[in-house]
Amino acid sequence: MAAVKGIKEKVHLPLYDSVSIKPKEQLNKILSSNVLRFFLDVTGKTKLQTNMQASSLLPHWNTYEARAMRVVISDLPAQFPEMPTVDISEVPIVDSQNQPVSSPPTVTIRKLTLGNFVELRRRIEELHGRELLLSQGEIIALSTETNEVSVDPQLGDDEFAKLDRGIIESLRRALVEKGAVMPPSEQLFANGFGGVIGKFIYNTVTTFFVGEKIMIQVPTWFFPAGAGPYSEDGRVTTHGYPNPQATFRFAEAVTIDAQQNFRVEIEVPESEVLRELQKLYGPLFIWVILDGYMTRDVQ
Repeated sequence: MAAVKGIKEKVHLPLYDSVSIKPKEQLNKILSSNVLRFFLDVTGKTKLQTNMQASSLLPHWNTYEARAMRVVISDLPAQFPEMPTVDISEVPIVDSQNQPVSSPPTVTIRKLTLGNFVELRRRIEELHGRELLLSQGEIIALSTETNEVSVDPQLGDDEFAKLDRGIIESLRRALVEKGAVMPPSEQLFANGFGGVIGKFIYNTVTTFFVGEKIMIQVPTWFFPAGAGPYSEDGRVTTHGYPNPQATFRFAEAVTIDAQQNFRVEIEVPESEVLRELQKLYGPLFIWVILDGYMTRDVQ
């Protein structure tokens, strides 16, 4: 439909862009330097990832008044790659009373993955130092669609493989020797208290550029999400109360003129924190949203 000359309309239209990593991939795939850039590269992204039509530019001869800005970080369970796989041998066998059995005294658990390590590490930590007893069925249940965990020799109905922290640590070392990258503690110990979100917002600085002029530059915690799931029971934590009003608003609207470049950068100043963030596994989305009014031709 053709535009009506000389007549403009102003519509409330948030602009958003994101960076994302797929399940079983790590953030270092897109965070190779210490800066994440938004609105700068929108090629090949879906409507979930961005609503920008061109990189760093408004469509046609539109102008924009940015009234608020927010940063939204997904809090999705991490998924881990299924390669490499390792075996752990000489795992003690015990009976239902946690007493050693004599024949055979140990078993080998084969084809364990990084995901298996994370699950077993979490389970043994929940026991507060006690040993983790796994039946034949529980070991087989560690299998995935593409990787079948096995135990050799098989356990009897009243027999269990006994794993302690030492065995779990030997599993970790074996995986690292084969090239697996351990996730940061925020994903290793998924406690439901927003560890990944907290690590990100408290260790990064967000800058909004219009042209090459800095319009605002502050730590990322300055931009609450005002979106996403919320709970007061301590099992889910989100970056800000999920109300669009519960976010940062500019004291005066920031104007983006027609054909004027703009972008947002999130920088990780500390190299040690950067190395930890690069180890994060997906799925992970980080959105930046500019909320305001678009002035455009009437069509």
